[in-house]
Amino acid sequence: MNEERMYTILRFPVISEKSTLVAERHKQIVFEVARDATKREVKQAVEKLFKVRVESVQVLNVRGKEKRFGRTVGRQSDRRKAYIRLHADDDIDFSQAIEA
Repeated sequence: MNEERMYTILRFPVISEKSTLVAERHKQIVFEVARDATKREVKQAVEKLFKVRVESVQVLNVRGKEKRFGRTVGRQSDRRKAYIRLHADDDIDFSQAIEA
């Protein structure tokens, strides 16, 4: 996988109550990923970018919500999330990534 594709696969980490709970209990991190990304590509991108070992990747397609603006009905775009389980010895520290 080329380096440009690697940077477009991982869009951003999902920060929510559920993702924080999953991180504490199961040592998983949630990322929003490109809609055409495969599990293998997500695994390779996380391992190369953050220098950690990935045990498993679970991918989830999230349908966009319908939103109403008066009479007109709009729809948010669909998303794809990846739940990434890290090796017991590894961890990703996002505070250091911001400083760099």
